[in-house]
Amino acid sequence: MNASLFPGKKPDPYSSEFISAVKDWVDEHFISIQAQLAELVAHQSLAFDGYDRAALHASADAIAELFSDVGLQELHQVTEIDDADHTSGPAIIGRIPASGDKPTVLLYAHHDVQPVGDLSAWHTDPWVATERQGRLYGRGTADDKAGIIVHHAAVKALNDLLGADHGLGVTVFIEGEEEIGSPFFAQFLQNHRDLLAADTIIVADSSNWSVDVPALTTSLRGMIDGVIEVTVADHPVHSGLFGGPMLDAITVLSRVIASLHDADGDVAVEGLKQQRWADVTYDENDFRNQTGAVEGLKLAGTGNLADRLWNKAALNIIGIDATPIPESANAIVPTAKARFSMRLGPGMDPHEAMQAVSRHIGALDVQGAEVQVHPGEVGRPFVVEPNVRATDMMKHALSDAWGTAAIETGLGGSIPFVADLVDAFPNASILLTGVEDPDTKAHSPNESLDLSVLRHAIEAQVLVLARMAFTR
Repeated sequence: MNASLFPGKKPDPYSSEFISAVKDWVDEHFISIQAQLAELVAHQSLAFDGYDRAALHASADAIAELFSDVGLQELHQVTEIDDADHTSGPAIIGRIPASGDKPTVLLYAHHDVQPVGDLSAWHTDPWVATERQGRLYGRGTADDKAGIIVHHAAVKALNDLLGADHGLGVTVFIEGEEEIGSPFFAQFLQNHRDLLAADTIIVADSSNWSVDVPALTTSLRGMIDGVIEVTVADHPVHSGLFGGPMLDAITVLSRVIASLHDADGDVAVEGLKQQRWADVTYDENDFRNQTGAVEGLKLAGTGNLADRLWNKAALNIIGIDATPIPESANAIVPTAKARFSMRLGPGMDPHEAMQAVSRHIGALDVQGAEVQVHPGEVGRPFVVEPNVRATDMMKHALSDAWGTAAIETGLGGSIPFVADLVDAFPNASILLTGVEDPDTKAHSPNESLDLSVLRHAIEAQVLVLARMAFTR
């Protein structure tokens, strides 16, 4: 429909009247918004190998149907195929072309989710959105199906409040494989460049400082990962007959792993210099409560806790291949592997970091054991340029929605495709927003979304879109 809720006059999107109208619209529609999110959560949209791809495509179908009522043109599902005939997860792309000299905004989210893991650790069915004490539990409730819902509700509200002829260009891009590293993302951007080009890109896949304090993410750590492989023999040998002169591969691998941090817990790999410092203080008690750290655990590293989370290198061992205990025998284990994941602070180059890890391990005295480093994924860090107009506009909208001043934060996690967006659209402003909070537990059992945050996230996005529609 073309009718506006402000007939006969041009509304002021910064006015208290308009802000109230936005909040009233969200209140009026919130029951259906929550139901739409619950419908998306029911789809077991896993892009990982070994899972039924039919569920991923059913999720894409549901999203295409959801967006069919907001006036998007060329709304369709898109998949990409590489030279080895591998197929991407299904994405949904649609747009409302800009009128005249109005800007275009690209709205990004993803509909694939993480596996649920140990079902016994969940307090509710992970595939049934369940409300408890103001939070909605279920896999994907926050990461990132709520991001999809924010985009849909915001475009619908914009049409209702300003009329469908508001003129702002809106492109929606809902990806289907972010949780496996977005392997086709650059190909999507290359093949659909004209369709996806925008002045501002809003990525709804980040977190807030708290339920009560909104945040705009202005930096992301980059990442590298890989596998360290240790070999001491070409086959297992009896530990009673040969143990002593020959160390097992697990012990040697443990020594290699131990060398990766210094006595304070900082990463011991040379060449990874911190280049950015946080302006806020991260409370240590909050960190302990949010992580469930065991009582008495000393936190690793030195310096400001926020810097350790956002701006310094961090390395974790996230998997080990060795003989499982039930299968262990009195034999010297000949080979062992460990997968490492390293987060890189803003300004660190991932390729140089991978070389630094290889040099560090190559220089260790491993008593002649064979040690190899097999490089894996890389992702560059991201920093929003200061004093960007769109950044100020988004912070203002967040503050108006929450009624509390928004802050700028870093994010310890990595979103590797953001670097692809920067490469493809170097002149676009990129805004990282989200619906998560410190209690969300994304990627873990009992993932949840605070429903007040969902309300405010929608309000903020409606406000920023409306203000962009009146600004050039």
